[in-house]
Amino acid sequence: MATQFEMIQETEKFIRSKITATPEFGIILGTGLGRLADAIEKEVVLPYETIPHFPVSTVETHAGKLLFGTLAGKRVIAMQGRFHYYEGYTMQQIVFPIRVMKFLGVKTLVVSNACGGINPLFPPGTIMAITDHINLLGDNPLIGPNDNRIGPRFPDMAEPYSRRLLDLVNKVALENKIRIERGVYASMSGPSLETRAEYRMLKIIGADVIGMSTVPEVIAAVHAGIEVLGLSVITDSCLPDALEPTDISKIIAVADKAEPVLVKLIQKVFNSL
Repeated sequence: MATQFEMIQETEKFIRSKITATPEFGIILGTGLGRLADAIEKEVVLPYETIPHFPVSTVETHAGKLLFGTLAGKRVIAMQGRFHYYEGYTMQQIVFPIRVMKFLGVKTLVVSNACGGINPLFPPGTIMAITDHINLLGDNPLIGPNDNRIGPRFPDMAEPYSRRLLDLVNKVALENKIRIERGVYASMSGPSLETRAEYRMLKIIGADVIGMSTVPEVIAAVHAGIEVLGLSVITDSCLPDALEPTDISKIIAVADKAEPVLVKLIQKVFNSL
């Protein structure tokens, strides 16, 4: 049976046979945010099912394509759709694309997601720059044997989200009159949404938003020495004393409405990188 490193090498070799330039920036497009792909000048599009060892997205809002091209003149690789723990994938499968990105040459990763708002000051439609995270998934992609060719045994997590990139996104937002907040992202496994008691717990422990992704990818990126910028779109309010049943179609609609602003913000950030 092939090791993770051997699988990464095989996938890297396959992808390099399809592309002509080395990507320096990675992007992960989350729920309702896949149309950011339209802003990328695409040169190569690879459906996940054609890529060796790649999982396949099972969430209908995730297109399941790996895009290569340019954004604001920068060479990028973009995941149009990600993999979640609740889909039944292992942590190793979820973060496999991040590790492939490292070996393809990616130095910086922009990760986006849609999430629920715990902080009452962050209404639906708000864009939040992630300053830190809380891992409540009950698992970690680094559990098991460590391969030093991928990253160190004990990666430091004092700054998982780059302060340099946080300062840059704040500057860009201010210059372009885009309102953004800063806060802490918590991740739980899903796919069931949280209870009132869980939302109260999340607020007490310091979470501003709650989602079902992102944290494993960021851990793997930090492990691989990749600088990370995280951006969340808050799609619904998760206030325990004013909780209403969630309508997934409304969540998607809020993400769709916020998407043009997020696209503009990311484009401007890439212009400044």
